[in-house]
Amino acid sequence: MDIKAVHALPHATHGPAAITQLLASPDQRTTHSVCCYCGTGCGVRIHSTGQHVLAVDGDDSHPSSLGQLCSKGRTLAATVHHGHSRILKAQWRADKTGVRHDIALTDACDLAAGRLAETISRHGPDAIGFYLSGQLLTEDYYVFNKLARALVGTNNIDSNSRLCMSSAVSGYKLTLGADAPPASYEDLDHADTVLIAGSNMAFAHPVLFRRLEAAKLRRPGMKIIVVDPRRTDTAEIADLHLPILPGSDVALFHAMLNVLVWDGLVDLNYIKLHTSGFAALKQRIHEFTPGATQDICGVPAADIVLAARWFGQANAALSLYTMGLNQSSSGTAKNAALIHLHLATGHIGRPGAGPFSLTGQPNAMGGRETGSMATLLPGHRDPNNAEDRSAMANLWGADQLPDTPGKTAVDIFDAVLQDKIKVLWIAATNPAQSMPDQARVRAALEKAELVIVQEAFNNTETLAYADLILPAATWPEKDGTMTNSERRVSRVRAAIKPPGDARPDWDLVCNIARRLAARIAPHKAGMFSYDSEADIFAEHVRTTAGRDLDCSALDYGVLEREGPQQWPYPPADGVRRPSARLYEDGIFATKDGRAHFFDTGYVPVAESVSPKFPLRLTSGRMRDQWHTMSRSGLVPSLTRHVDEPLIYLHPDDMQRHKISNGALTRVRTRRGSVILPASADTTLRPGHAFVHMHWGSSFIAGDGVNALANSARDPISQQPELKHSAAGVEALHFPWHAQAWLQGSAPALRQKLLPWLRRFPYAVLIPSAIGGESVRLRLAGPSRIAPELLDELVRDIGLDTPDLAFDDPARGVVRRLVRDDGVLRAWVLAGDTIAADALLQWADTGHAPLNASQIFTGRSAPAVRARVICTCGNVTDQAIQQALDRGLDLDALKSSLECGITCGSCLPELRRMVGQHTQTEYSSHA
Repeated sequence: MDIKAVHALPHATHGPAAITQLLASPDQRTTHSVCCYCGTGCGVRIHSTGQHVLAVDGDDSHPSSLGQLCSKGRTLAATVHHGHSRILKAQWRADKTGVRHDIALTDACDLAAGRLAETISRHGPDAIGFYLSGQLLTEDYYVFNKLARALVGTNNIDSNSRLCMSSAVSGYKLTLGADAPPASYEDLDHADTVLIAGSNMAFAHPVLFRRLEAAKLRRPGMKIIVVDPRRTDTAEIADLHLPILPGSDVALFHAMLNVLVWDGLVDLNYIKLHTSGFAALKQRIHEFTPGATQDICGVPAADIVLAARWFGQANAALSLYTMGLNQSSSGTAKNAALIHLHLATGHIGRPGAGPFSLTGQPNAMGGRETGSMATLLPGHRDPNNAEDRSAMANLWGADQLPDTPGKTAVDIFDAVLQDKIKVLWIAATNPAQSMPDQARVRAALEKAELVIVQEAFNNTETLAYADLILPAATWPEKDGTMTNSERRVSRVRAAIKPPGDARPDWDLVCNIARRLAARIAPHKAGMFSYDSEADIFAEHVRTTAGRDLDCSALDYGVLEREGPQQWPYPPADGVRRPSARLYEDGIFATKDGRAHFFDTGYVPVAESVSPKFPLRLTSGRMRDQWHTMSRSGLVPSLTRHVDEPLIYLHPDDMQRHKISNGALTRVRTRRGSVILPASADTTLRPGHAFVHMHWGSSFIAGDGVNALANSARDPISQQPELKHSAAGVEALHFPWHAQAWLQGSAPALRQKLLPWLRRFPYAVLIPSAIGGESVRLRLAGPSRIAPELLDELVRDIGLDTPDLAFDDPARGVVRRLVRDDGVLRAWVLAGDTIAADALLQWADTGHAPLNASQIFTGRSAPAVRARVICTCGNVTDQAIQQALDRGLDLDALKSSLECGITCGSCLPELRRMVGQHTQTEYSSHA
């Protein structure tokens, strides 16, 4: 094993030699499992000894990832068992104003069952709402759904998959008949044209993007089209980038179909034999000529024509899409309009072809299989269909299932505000950061009579609203299964035991369910008497028998012997056989066996720009972080690529609004505001702005960036339009600023300093890898803070007795640091932060200045802090630029600096830097 792939646990102090020795020790174990981040479903090998995870690397035997991991997956070992980051005991508070205290887990289960039973008795079963997560295992999902529907008697169970995948589900069902991605990862190796729409694969699905890059390298004739308002790292690989205006995807796809029809590139025989509804759609798209559509989409008509012809003329065309289509008030229409291109050309059901929705979360697919959303039942059944409800009731041994439609994610929280839902049970998700319109969500969490939060990490925003906390096990402490984007079911295996009182989610659910059954339906207690995860999985696959996703022949034994398997996986005598792709025979999962064209019009975004809100604000992922950063934020090195929250603006807009680079700005939408520094970004169009989705109120002042986000929903999928809001910006000129840096355990320091985020209009508290594990704090306000508050800040940072101080009490200025043999341990600057970058550079490099007083007083040369481009190799932009100036090309960069050779996530940025340098050199010699 390459020792550079090893990431020691934060509680460990092992150096490379010690880790090598541990890996070679007789009791070292290797456990094959699956990464817990995105829906790619990468196989991992967990190297552990005793209760310690030593390292994680890629599993060469896993067919989905072939040994590859991204920067997040490679650092998973560093997220395990942080002493200050885990919930180890159940906690309870009797009233909203009280303080939670630790209680025995058995008492917590009794409390939960008692309060649920009381609420059902007083208000009925629909007074309970369950909100789950795509990071649960299939077995967890299954028992939660059974509890909600067969025991409690409510359909009010939904998942945060509603926020990412529900429009993909609706698009597939409306056109192909079932929620089943028809393609596989191997199709990346066979496609002639790849259309990437609304996905920054390079950041969101890096391992798949590496595979696409490799395919392009082998077959340079492959055409790649990227549809995205920004010129992202993904767009760097594109032969054609279509920077459409946000939300105009339906118009673009209709215009492409118009070209395909006009040029005779549709497959009329396929349409006749295997589809229905084309005539109505063909009539609709007449008005979407490229010339008419270019004004709607903001891209030239010639580019629309070129994209359509590349798609239609290909022997095999593959489309890859995700949140840019899904997180929209017309997400279902966007998905359907893209699928139409495949149906009209016959690019489906064969190698290299098909509409391929990339799953956001690791097990969103498993949640859909188990029916753990308000609009689903297990086995892709419909809760609004009486026959489906009856079938599931029989399978579960229940008299009947509820027929009242369940509330989806946004509606669940609205129902609390309307006094319809009294109890919320939230598991493995963080709605107080991830939901749109945060003010409304937080008001609901405050209002609920009881909030149960089942969680592993103690750093999520939602915990502040919890009355009862249940300590959950997490990766790599759980056994079960997950299903990835290509319908592949993989075994998740535990490498170590859960710490403290933490238990697997399914075990917590079953313990409470049995207690609840004893109170409200004693004859149902046996429904939750499972001996193991294997028993739950066996029951789950029985619910799929005879369905489009039939995996009834799968069991843990098959997965152990044969490895990860794609569904459908029916018994050997079944009509359908396991296959890498669906619909090869042209028979679809609809009642008539035909795919259906969905006659849909184009609807603009829910919010249009205005003089008060003139910017189109979009959001997206950082390369090295995941969702609300409760796990990935525990790894200091992952903060180095983007080390603080920013609002990205085109330079023209910054000039128009009189905003300088780095200046604080207030970003406003119709729902809320946040204060962020501005950063010039030429990958944006003028009139557009961009924020990263990850920053919640545990990192910044206020309610986080989703305080800005729009909760307008798609009428079919009920998915919110998280991706777009109309926004305004204004420059702020706060006269008082402070910055601090502290070396030490980031989770512990963040807990200590978190109250400071609530005391200033601008505040940022982020983990950092500068000088080893550390945290950074930034504060700003409209006036100088009171002396006693400044003294409190200095004490909290631990600098009341500094090694060096240059204070100016009359001006309210504090400049202090603590060092150890020249090595910085902590510093604070208040009232005068001119030395901040120089002190950060000192902390990062370990090189002490000759005269520290010159730094403090701003008399030293200004420092320019380096930004890390390659996280795996800790290679900075400055090092790369210096190498380019010496004449190195990309291959030489990789060999000399060892960047871009491990996970490869940095390769698009490296290529861009090489290209920019080459262009600069050319221009200077022209």
